[in-house]
Formats: sequence, C-alpha cells, structure tokens
Amino acid sequence: MNIIIFVGLQGNGKTTTIGKYAHYYKRKGFKPALLCADTFRAGAYDQLLQNAALAKVSFYGSRTERDPVKIASEGVERLRADPEGFDMIIVDTSGRHKQESALFTEMEQIVEAIKPDQIVFVMDGSIGQAAHDQALAFKKAVKVGAVIVTKLDGHTKGGGALSAVAATQSPIIFLGTGEHLDNLDTFEPDTFVSKLLGMGDLKGMVDIISNAVTKDAKTEELAKHLQEGKFSLRDMYAQFETMLNMGPLNQLVEKLPGYGQLMAGKGDEGTKKIKTFLVILDSMTDEELDNPKVLSASPSRIERIARGSGRSLRDVNELLAQHKMFEGLVGSPGMAALTGGKAKGGKGMPKNLQQMAKNPQQLASMLPPELVKQMGGAGNINQIMKQMGGLGNLGNLGNLGNLGGMFK
Repeated sequence: MNIIIFVGLQGNGKTTTIGKYAHYYKRKGFKPALLCADTFRAGAYDQLLQNAALAKVSFYGSRTERDPVKIASEGVERLRADPEGFDMIIVDTSGRHKQESALFTEMEQIVEAIKPDQIVFVMDGSIGQAAHDQALAFKKAVKVGAVIVTKLDGHTKGGGALSAVAATQSPIIFLGTGEHLDNLDTFEPDTFVSKLLGMGDLKGMVDIISNAVTKDAKTEELAKHLQEGKFSLRDMYAQFETMLNMGPLNQLVEKLPGYGQLMAGKGDEGTKKIKTFLVILDSMTDEELDNPKVLSASPSRIERIARGSGRSLRDVNELLAQHKMFEGLVGSPGMAALTGGKAKGGKGMPKNLQQMAKNPQQLASMLPPELVKQMGGAGNINQIMKQMGGLGNLGNLGNLGNLGGMFK
C-alpha cells in the first residue's frame, strides 16, 4: 500500500483533483481510498465524500474530530487493516487562503505522522508569476515530489506552472482541464510547450483522429496521410468532419495549431468556425482540394471560392493560412515522432524539449511578452527549460515504492 498526500492553498482545486486522481487510477485497476484530513474548511468532508461517491472509491473521515493529525493517523491505520486491500490511500489536507505558518506546521505534523510515499503539490495554473513563490514555500516546508496544475481549461496557458516546476524541482504529472472526473490529463512536456507557443496539441489531434467514434475510409486515409507527412485541403476537410462527429468542439479546437488562442473562451465559436471552413472547402474543385499550391498562384481562384461559398476573402485566406501552418507541422520531426511516420524535414517544433532547452533565448523571443513575465522573466526561462528538458521519463518519481510503475 502506498500513501499519497495532497497539499496546496485553499481554492486551488485540491479536493476536486483528488477525486479525479482516484478515478484515474481506479480505471487502471487500482483500489484507492480517500482520507479527509482537512478540518479547517467547512464543507471539505462533504465535498471529498461526494467525490469518493462519484469516483466509486472508499472514503474515511470524521465530522467531529478536529485534530487533522489524529484523523490522518487513525485513517491510515484503519485503511491499512481493511480487508478490502487498498493499493493507495490519498490524503486531503487543509489549505488556507494564503501561506500561513499554521498551514505549514500542520502539513509537517501530518507528514511526520503518516510518512507518505509521495507528496503532491496542487497549484492553480492561472495565478501567474506568484506560482513560483508559492511552490517554493511548500517545497521548503515538505518534500514535494510531484506537481498537479489545475484550472488550465479555457484561455489559461499556465506559464506560471513552468515556474513552479523550477521552484520545486519536481515533475508535473497531471493537468486539470475542467470540473469533471475525466478532466485530468497526463502531462507531456512537448505538448505543453507547443500549446504555450500557440502551435496547438498535435498529439491530441492525432489521438482524436485515431479514436474517432466511427472508423471509415476517410478517417483511415487521413491517419495514413499524417503518418506519411502529407496534408492536403481534402485531408483538412476530413479532419474537420471527424471533429464535428466527436461532439463538443471547444476542447478539440484548442488542440489545432493556432486555434487555442483564437477560440478560447468563445463558447460555440469553434463549431461555427469549422462549419464556415467546410462551406469554403465545398466550393473548391478536386484539383484545389488535392493540390493547394494552385491556389497560392491564382488570386482569381480564391475570389471564385469566396463568391461560391458566400464568405469573405478574409475567411478563405484564413482557412488557407491555417492549412499551411498545419501542413508544415505535419511534415515536421515532432509530428513524425507522434504518428510514427516520416518527416519531410520541414520547419516545425523542435524534436523535443532537450533540443529546445539548448536555446532558451530563442524560445523567449517566440513567447508573448506577458507570458515571459508570467514565467518569471527571460532570465528564468533558461532554468525552467533545463529543468523540463531534463525530466526525461516522467514515470520516475522517486520515492514511490511499489507505486512507481503507476506513472509510466
């Protein structure tokens, strides 16, 4: 049995994240149990109990005992002896609205009493540069071994999360992207940095295509073309159709290069935009769909497509610009690595974070000034990228005992 304790400030989504965490590992065949050691916040017991019910896992807590150390110790003892045989005990601890000595004293006492195998620091990804100081304070108080960044849905980019990684010298293991139990994504450094740069989530896009609800000739041909480093306007049409068939589009559109920033926080704007693009594509000839280069050499064709679709020249040019961007990335080494296909040697993302970390100044120049500030300034980016580039296999989280294999 392994004990994982969650720490963080109040309001950062710690209790919600614990429910997601338990749900994630229950689906992998583990038997988690939740333990409520938060006696500070009114409603913490009921919230964790509700999360346990939603995740369909066991729960331990007390409505009357006010000593969190006693609750944690007794809870661990009882759950260890439970005949059900739990694989992991996940402990929720108190938070505060701000960093106080009482918070850190309580954390240290609980850690000393139950001696957890892992301490997970939960932080709000939207707080910006303040994340660094917050993470550093927790790291000094207890041995933080991993980080989960929450509230990364919508327009939040999470530059502060990178700063927290540098402060804790601990890997980010998950990202919270919504309120539902399934909104907990495993952290992949290349994808994270790609989205920071506005280049989308290429792997997420590949996964959408690969896991389409209905497998048909179009989606199979599209997947094949992606592996071959090809991407025509006809492929783009198939891509958009696949996305429409996958249900709500806001999260899917964010994965497309250039669209995360464009669509963030705009409700169903992503769906409307894709339908507009489909109408434009319907006005193209077979030659244009299969060989987009003929359009760049013929303004009259673009004008004809705009008239035929009832859309503006700006809409048509936006579509073509989007296609050109994605076409370049499809042929890049990064996409080839994700699809298992061949690269054309074109421009795109660096192969990996190790390569990007070699030139942090170039990365800083690619980021918006406000994001550079959020990450602690250009001088801090060097340290951050070295830390992320050196993470290697995120499965190696150190002192986890038998739990180590869970993170591979």
